Amino acid sequence: MDQQELYESHLMKILLFGKNGQVGWELQRSLAPLGEIIAPGKDSQELCGDFTDPDRIAATVRTVSPDIIVNAAAHTAVDKCETDAGPAHLINATTPGILAQEAKKSGAWLIHYSTDYVFDGSGKKPWTETDATSPLNIYGKTKAKGEEAIQASGCLHLIFRTSWVFGAYGNNFARNILRLAKVRDQLTVINDQTGAPTNADLLADITAHAIRTAIHHPQVSGLYHATASGETTWYDYARLVLDTARQAGIVLSVAPANVTPIPGSAFPTLAKRPMNSRMDTIKLCHTFGLTLPAWQAGVSRMLTEILHAHDRT
Repeated sequence: MDQQELYESHLMKILLFGKNGQVGWELQRSLAPLGEIIAPGKDSQELCGDFTDPDRIAATVRTVSPDIIVNAAAHTAVDKCETDAGPAHLINATTPGILAQEAKKSGAWLIHYSTDYVFDGSGKKPWTETDATSPLNIYGKTKAKGEEAIQASGCLHLIFRTSWVFGAYGNNFARNILRLAKVRDQLTVINDQTGAPTNADLLADITAHAIRTAIHHPQVSGLYHATASGETTWYDYARLVLDTARQAGIVLSVAPANVTPIPGSAFPTLAKRPMNSRMDTIKLCHTFGLTLPAWQAGVSRMLTEILHAHDRT
């Protein structure tokens, strides 16, 4: 029986890690039509979802024997990585590499998410999949190592590099801006870092669509950039959020004239951030026949959900 016949002969079994993150939460919805989802949490007893325990993660893969492994788990506390690099290496690099080895042994597909932080953020051109990585911080270095380990394993894989992820579920930039705007009369927002805010539900839908193609066409195995289309700065992103809130009747303490753009250098952080997070998504669109929506569309949908929740409270 060849691989295509195998997938068509039974309900696919999908092992999902990181179910409680922004992307993991949406993946539980988008992957449900594809088959049975097994999603162990960090505290699960029988199966392990704790990426600081790679041996038990490997044992979980062998126990479940999935057709698809989806890894939405990551150590994303970027500044904390600078002072406590051990967990970041384990969660972002070591354990994904072990997942890849298990996938290779069993013939399963591995779906993994990476980041614009693998690049140094120089220049103004969108980054392509063939550009050399050169991370500025520990987080970026560990994510690059994870990519390398998966590619070196020889397993069937889809690695999706993305940027500026947000979702209606969980904490994010828009929620933080709204919270601060209600209690402060002055806000400063960085305006020299450029990227595409990418909604978690879009990433989840891209994943489900790509899996449908991949299980019948193993030649699509590889690395892809996956973001919403267009670009913006954190400052312009914040202005859109605040303008939308005002139009919805939300009372804000900060006046539009008191939202001030500042350079990233005026807001020092432990981990250096890339200035240019533009990502070229042509390969993704051509391979999977996709048209990616503008970043504003996802932000508007998220804000509708957030602001309606505000109305109900």
